[in-house]
Amino acid sequence: QVQLVESGGGLVQAGGSLRLSCAASGRTFTNIRMGWFRQAPGKEREFVATINGKGENTYYADSVKGRFTISRDNARNMVFLQMNSLKPDDTAVYYCAGSGSIFTRTSPGSYDYWGQGTQVTVSS
Repeated sequence: QVQLVESGGGLVQAGGSLRLSCAASGRTFTNIRMGWFRQAPGKEREFVATINGKGENTYYADSVKGRFTISRDNARNMVFLQMNSLKPDDTAVYYCAGSGSIFTRTSPGSYDYWGQGTQVTVSS
């Protein structure tokens, strides 16, 4: 079992930046692929970014590529999402998620562990 707790959300103006953090506890962290997802009101939960256990490989949704960066610090059991050049369309609840798969996964159903979410609001 893995417990995940997100932090770092908030209100920011368009063009601004935020850094989300996710603290993990439980299973050996380096064995867990981590991802970030988001869900806007009335929409389905969508993939944002994922990183493998050792932090060597990352993959992004086209909508955030070049603006967002996922990273992890395995010594501290943490994963991060640096979000730059934020747009109003990025407004959503952002979720940290963990998967035991070694393969890149973008479907929410492929992730076994979820945090409670943190709200990100981007004003125009």
